[in-house]
Amino acid sequence: MRERLQQVGGFMAGMVIPNIGAFIAWGLITALFIPTGWTPNETFVELVGPMIVNLLPLLIGFTGGKMVHGHRGGVLGAVMTMGVIVGSDIPQFLGAMIVGPLAGWVMMQVDNALEDNIPVGFEMLVNNFSLGILGTLLAMLAMIAIAPVVTGITEFFGTVVDGMVSAGLLPLAALIIEPAKVLFMNNALNHGVLAPLGVVAAEETGYAVHFLLETNPGPGLGLLIAYYVAGSGLMKESAPGAMIIHFLGGIHEIYFPYVLAHPIMIGAVIAGGFCADLWFVITGAGLVATPSPGSIFAYIAVTPQGQFIPVMGGVLVATVVSAAVGFFLLKLRPMVSMDSEDEDVEEAIGSVPGLG
Repeated sequence: MRERLQQVGGFMAGMVIPNIGAFIAWGLITALFIPTGWTPNETFVELVGPMIVNLLPLLIGFTGGKMVHGHRGGVLGAVMTMGVIVGSDIPQFLGAMIVGPLAGWVMMQVDNALEDNIPVGFEMLVNNFSLGILGTLLAMLAMIAIAPVVTGITEFFGTVVDGMVSAGLLPLAALIIEPAKVLFMNNALNHGVLAPLGVVAAEETGYAVHFLLETNPGPGLGLLIAYYVAGSGLMKESAPGAMIIHFLGGIHEIYFPYVLAHPIMIGAVIAGGFCADLWFVITGAGLVATPSPGSIFAYIAVTPQGQFIPVMGGVLVATVVSAAVGFFLLKLRPMVSMDSEDEDVEEAIGSVPGLG
C-alpha cells in the first residue's frame, strides 16, 4: 500500500511540478492586479480568470497525457480537459488530473492497435484523424459525465463543512477544508458556505470565527517553510517566492501544487488548520468580514478591536504546527527530487505500473 501511494504521489508530482512556474505567474498577476491587490489594474486583471479556469488546468491535463503517451497523449489530454472545463463553473484542476492521464492511456491503446495496420503513406492521415475523432468523443464525455461528478464532489465537501460548523465542531472542519482547498475548492467553500454563515453569526457580536477557517494563511506558510528547510530541488528553490505571494499577496492557490506534488504533506496543513481552529474557538477569535485576498494585511484590516492577539495567535499557531509537521513528514518520506526537465519527470514516474 505504501509503495502504491508513493507511486501515485510521484505521478501527481509529475503533472504538477513542471507547471509550477505558470502557477507563480498567475499568482503574481492575481496578487498585483485584482481590485484588492497591490496595484489594481482594470486591464491586466482580465488575465486572472482565464488563466485559472483555462490555462492552468489545460497545462496539467496536457502534462498528464504526455507522461502516459508522449506528445499525442498530451494533446488528447488537453482536449479532454477542455471538456471538463466547459462542463462546470469551477476551476477544474481535479478534473484535469483525472482526464489527462486517462486520455493519454486511451491514445496509447488506439495507437498500439493501429500501429501494424496503417497502409504505407497514410500514417499522418490516420494519426491525425484518430486523435481528432478521439478528442471529439472524449471532450463530450468529459463535459457531460466527468465534470458533473467533480462538481458534485465540491458540493459534497461544502455540505460536510456546513454540517460540522453547524454542529459546533469547528476544529474538525479542518479535516475537510484543507484537503478541499488543495483541490482548488477553496473559493466554493469560503464564499459559498463559510462566508454566509459568518455574516449571520456576526450580526450578534460584530465578528465571526467562520471568516477565519478557510482564509488562514498560516497552514500554507508553514508548509512552504518546511519545503524550504527540508525540501529539495525545484520545490525548495521556489518556496521563498511562493511564501511572498501566499502570505503577503494572499494567493493561497500558490501552495496547493506543493501538496499535490507530495500528497503526504496534506497532513501538515491539516494539523496546522486544526490547531489554529482550536485556538480560535478557545480564544473566541473572529473577523468582521472575509479577508480578500487571504493576505496577512487583509487579515489585519478586518480584525476588530480587541481581537488582534487571538487572530494573529491563530495564524502563528498554524504556521508553527504546519512547519513542524511538514518538516517531520519530509524527513520521514522525502519526495522524489525532480525539476522541470521532462527526462527527470519521466524517471520519477518510471516505476508506475503500465507507465514506465
